[in-house]
Amino acid sequence: MSINLDQIESSSLAGKNAGKKDANAEKWYEKDIQLFGSGLGDRKKEAFYSELSVLFSAGVDIKSALELVEEEQRKDRDKKLFQAIGQSVMSGESLSEAIRSSGSFSDYEYFNLRIGEESGRLPEVLQDLARYYNKKLAQRRQVVNALSYPIIVLLTAVGAIVFMLRVIVPMFEDIFQRFGGDLPALTQLIINLSNGAGKLGLPFLLVLTSVVAISIFQRKAVWYRSLSSTLVLRIPLLGPIMRRVFLARTCQSLNLLIGAGLPLVEALELVGKMVRFYPLEVALLHIREQIMKGDALHECMARYLIFPKRLVSLVKVAEEVNQLDLIFGKMAEQYQGEVEHRTSLISSVLEPILIITIGLFVGIILIAMYLPLFKLGDTIG
Repeated sequence: MSINLDQIESSSLAGKNAGKKDANAEKWYEKDIQLFGSGLGDRKKEAFYSELSVLFSAGVDIKSALELVEEEQRKDRDKKLFQAIGQSVMSGESLSEAIRSSGSFSDYEYFNLRIGEESGRLPEVLQDLARYYNKKLAQRRQVVNALSYPIIVLLTAVGAIVFMLRVIVPMFEDIFQRFGGDLPALTQLIINLSNGAGKLGLPFLLVLTSVVAISIFQRKAVWYRSLSSTLVLRIPLLGPIMRRVFLARTCQSLNLLIGAGLPLVEALELVGKMVRFYPLEVALLHIREQIMKGDALHECMARYLIFPKRLVSLVKVAEEVNQLDLIFGKMAEQYQGEVEHRTSLISSVLEPILIITIGLFVGIILIAMYLPLFKLGDTIG
């Protein structure tokens, strides 16, 4: 079954315009949502789709299902959101149209739901969306869990070294000045580092503040997204993991859309808009344009380094047997497994490296501080 995206969108807009009874109230509601952020979090979306899928499969009507979802919300903002969705559905809009008009869901979700309504597979699509957000959350947890311990250890180590350089070393320096004489080269080096750390403290804070400010205010700019994604991909250990995380999301999204019957060109457009990783976003939108000119999908993907050669080869086979959705689904599972494996290795690899590095730094500082005392003891003896 092939569903035309333009027809879906035009019918959606017509239904949405018909359902608008109070423009002022809707504008106020949109402002309320924008005030607290644009949309629900992934965790709430997973729970929403999962619960709707279970309720619909059990035969609960949409009105009762949305009322149950609304009652479970703890925040007033979320209650208002689902209440507005329920009111839109009761006024004649479909679930997909009501979700889209709320302004808290993406086009990717809207078209999936719309396809499910058109094909009579709404409970299955809801379950697929719940599974999508579940895997997305799982990937995020894996990366966070893998990096949290090394980051905490690293910050603690930096704090300890800075404390030693700024507090402990100056105390020893005062003692050395009283005794006079030449200091060992290692001790003099550590003292110079201590003095330099004090001079560079303010410039470092200014640079750090500037970087944070640029990251906040320019995070949506094309130059910043391009630069940050390039830097992330080049970070050892982390770069390959992030690449597979976004490849897994892309493959899973294409599997869901193509399997639901959406044409490839339109599926690529939707995924390109929602993937939120600049190299993949640009590649998918360019691939869409190239396919419209007559190129094969695997040929287009081969032109971009972000796509592994194995994925390109499997897509070529999938195009020949008309099983693109199956291949993308299998590759999404494979990339997910690789992410789990690599994130589990990060802690086991970084932990001993960080401990050894911290021990070396602290040991060198202590040795440097005690060398003059040993020298003084030898002189006295």
